[in-house]
Amino acid sequence: MKFPFKLNISLKIFLGYFALVGLAAWFVLTIFVDEVKPGVRQAMEDTLVDTASLLAELAAADVKSGNIQNGSFASSLARYQANANKANIWGIQKQSADYRVYITDAHGIVIFDSAKLALGQDYSQWNDVYLTLRGKYGARSSPVVAGDKNGDTVMYIAAPVHDGKEIIGSLTVAKANRTLLPFIERAQNKIIRWGALLFLLSVAIGLLFTWRFTRAIHRLRDYALAVSVGKKASQPESSNDELAELAKAMHTMRIELDGKEYIQEAVQHLAHELKSPITAIQGATELISPAMPAADQARFLAQIKTQSERVQTIIQNMLGLAALEHQQKLTQLTYINLTDLVRTQIAHLASKAEPKNITFHLNGNDSIRIKAEVFLLGQAIYNVLENALDFSPGGSTIHINISRQEKNILLMIQDQGTGIPDYAMDKIFNKFYSLPRPASGQKSTGLGLNFVQEVLKLHDGHISLQNHAMGGVIATILLPSSTSL
Repeated sequence: MKFPFKLNISLKIFLGYFALVGLAAWFVLTIFVDEVKPGVRQAMEDTLVDTASLLAELAAADVKSGNIQNGSFASSLARYQANANKANIWGIQKQSADYRVYITDAHGIVIFDSAKLALGQDYSQWNDVYLTLRGKYGARSSPVVAGDKNGDTVMYIAAPVHDGKEIIGSLTVAKANRTLLPFIERAQNKIIRWGALLFLLSVAIGLLFTWRFTRAIHRLRDYALAVSVGKKASQPESSNDELAELAKAMHTMRIELDGKEYIQEAVQHLAHELKSPITAIQGATELISPAMPAADQARFLAQIKTQSERVQTIIQNMLGLAALEHQQKLTQLTYINLTDLVRTQIAHLASKAEPKNITFHLNGNDSIRIKAEVFLLGQAIYNVLENALDFSPGGSTIHINISRQEKNILLMIQDQGTGIPDYAMDKIFNKFYSLPRPASGQKSTGLGLNFVQEVLKLHDGHISLQNHAMGGVIATILLPSSTSL
């Protein structure tokens, strides 16, 4: 069957479960309801058999003496019908006697009828009388109105009247099946009510099962989508063994694919970035000679040392960033004072800021505490502050502000430099991309801001850079308030 709209897996599972439970409920209820009516009638038939047998024994003496019309049996039965006890049977009121009793002689002629409807009539053709007079079990069910197959019926159960071993007549007890209707309806209604409750309970269980099962599938889907766009995502966990194995397989596949792709990309970037310093080192080694003046030798040796340190820095930063990019979650979280963490990073940069007479102005909120990995977040803040310092002119001030804004914690760092050129704005966070420093014209490794971005991803935060209208750059670090106290 095709639907005009697309069904998601949750709806498919639930509809399948709903159809199965619905079919089972319909089958069970149908069987139960269909069995109630014949079951109650069978119970009544059993009771009528005992009643007919008992009354036949009580009526035998009067039938044998020919005094059945005026004997003790007729008198006792009349008193019973006149004074039948009222009863409350499991909530159903019984107000009158429901039995009709008639007796025939050995030829099937009615000689006694409690309802006075058939005296003298020949009942030998009816199964209850016909079979009983022949020593068999006699019973029949006939409509109240002859020929009306859909109307009320009456059950007739007969028992033989004996004179010793000889059958001298038959006694039939008749009871209308409609007297059972209140019991049948009550039983059916009770079955339907409990069946409906059971069905609703089954649907609720089905919804819960579907939700739990599809929630695990959705976590796997979200994990796959996050991986596809390069987001940080932890391996989803599941109590379902098969789904847990699938999650593990997906995580392993991700590691393998990320590793292969990362190695290829890293080698390309590393080769490109090392080309410049290695070329400079090679040029210096080719030009330097023993006959060269000492000042020139010192200049070339200093250049070799500088470029060698640059190669070492690139490799170390690359290794650190590689480890960070493969880290999916933080493992050493502690609550720290964010303002104190910023003060510490400012202190680390004091020796670099003093020669340029650059000051840091911190407007902090000492009440803000966040849950973070101290070393990583501290290093990220240090990188942003160092970047601002490198592009700030001498004698300027770097303003730092920490505040709460709605559901976020904001750390804003503003320098008074020349700002970011328009052509570089969309590349500034790219790996190995760097702008020349105003003072020296030298570029950094181009890994610092990328490192900051990766650290903030792990903390569920992010960083943005924008030029200020009055000059300089504003770096905005956002951390969710869920990490704060």
